[in-house]
Amino acid sequence: MTGFGKATLQLATKKITVEIKSLNSKGLDLNTRMPSVYREMELNLRNQIAQSLERGKIDFSLFVEITGEETSSKINAPIIKGYIAQMREILPEADPTELMKMAVRMPDALKTERDEIDPEEWKQIQTVINQALNNINQFRKDEGVTLEKEFLHRIANILNLMNQALAFDAERVETIKTRLRSALDELKENVDENRFEQELIFYLEKYDITEEKVRLESHLNYFIETLAGNEANGRKLGFITQEMGREINTMGSKSNHSEMQKLVVMMKDELEKIKEQVLNVL
Repeated sequence: MTGFGKATLQLATKKITVEIKSLNSKGLDLNTRMPSVYREMELNLRNQIAQSLERGKIDFSLFVEITGEETSSKINAPIIKGYIAQMREILPEADPTELMKMAVRMPDALKTERDEIDPEEWKQIQTVINQALNNINQFRKDEGVTLEKEFLHRIANILNLMNQALAFDAERVETIKTRLRSALDELKENVDENRFEQELIFYLEKYDITEEKVRLESHLNYFIETLAGNEANGRKLGFITQEMGREINTMGSKSNHSEMQKLVVMMKDELEKIKEQVLNVL
């Protein structure tokens, strides 16, 4: 979602520079800066930017640098002459040059003529705006390619860590059985083996992580599938990571095994790295 695009245009008497910056945001937060003469085009321009960039905190800037002799400020000759005439009545022997310096500093000594938008000029400016939008979108695409590689790497790590955790499952079950058997032996009581097996099965079901494994694998595959889509899917990827987090947390609470818990912590670390980067997906 982050990006930067810039484009410039040299006209006969001015240089136009368009800069567009984008940062992460849940929605579209658009801020535009441009000379007042172009303000009447702002609404259409905002719609154009929204359709192109869709989401993010967007800063759009249009700068105009005058490179010719053209200026919108003119000397208001009648006003200045009036000021000089009034000052001569007060200071009849004053130096005319000094009177002129004083007059040009007085209110309304300069008048600003409001420029009108030249349709042909705006067409050229629109071209440079489109170029800046294309540049920022290309920036986003390039970043997206890098993010995709990062996501696939992290997803593969989570899957690998999950399989490593499952490798301890048989050892974990046997440890639980041994611990329960030792506890019963210490009581020195005769135990119905059938009843013991039933209670053991019931007890082990509470620690079974098969369902969590299946759901987590499903979420991982769905994440990859969604990542390969063409539409904007940043929000959806965020929701999927939340579901992945629930399954990993449940695995951790059920593991009851130090090595498995270490692997679960590593899975959480990989998932957090994914969540940080998902915020940057459109």
